[in-house]
Amino acid sequence: MDKNLAIKCSGLYKKYPLYSSDVERLKGLFLPFYKPQQFTALENINLEFKKGEIVGLIGLNGSGKSTLASIITGITYATEGTVEVDGDVNMLAANAGMDLQLTGVENIDYKCLLLGMSKKETAEIRNEIIDFADIGIYINQPMRTYSSGMRSRLGFAISVHMNPDILIIDEALAVGDNSFTDKCMVKMSEFKENGKTILFVSHSVAQMNDFCDRVIWLNKGKIVGEEVPSKIIMPYCGFAREFNSMTHEERAACNPVLTKYQEKYL
Repeated sequence: MDKNLAIKCSGLYKKYPLYSSDVERLKGLFLPFYKPQQFTALENINLEFKKGEIVGLIGLNGSGKSTLASIITGITYATEGTVEVDGDVNMLAANAGMDLQLTGVENIDYKCLLLGMSKKETAEIRNEIIDFADIGIYINQPMRTYSSGMRSRLGFAISVHMNPDILIIDEALAVGDNSFTDKCMVKMSEFKENGKTILFVSHSVAQMNDFCDRVIWLNKGKIVGEEVPSKIIMPYCGFAREFNSMTHEERAACNPVLTKYQEKYL
């Protein structure tokens, strides 16, 4: 892989078996030649992400954004194809690696332990994480009492202080308030200046427009196109509005073409 690349995806496919009953599931487990119906979440994905690049992933629900992020992170594996990653990866998703019964402080220690940090290393950054999360006295309360925004603040604070080479953010900033979002954007700018790579999976196209170098549009597990934000966000938003007014049959048959929507909305 090129030394300037952080991630390279080649011919990625992700397929999930669809079972209509427990009997079919058992057949899939014990009969090697039994082939259930499959759902293709990703189809022939070929992408490269440069070091120091901030890339947005957009698409309707079920388009494959989170599946791609999970494969890059190593949470799940591709059915076919390869992923090459140069550096440590940390994925920030709401509640990822968190225990709702533990307090905020205990979750910091727990998640750092899961990520392979020693007690001494955790102690060195614990106060920085607490200050960044800025959730006050709730840091000593069980996480089950937190709002979604507070959980997101703590999760982001922990992830960015791990100092990963590649940070994947999956919708985690969507529930934060504006002041915290601004703080996160400043932190991500620091990451970029230090040559870190960020994948930004979100429906918040306004944040992508301001922050991303490039945006990739996925639909039904396929790449519709990749462009600078100014040339892809408005076409995508136009498609999303049209999609909402389509019938079920029209949605099933719909396969957007980037150039078509660029001509229509730019």
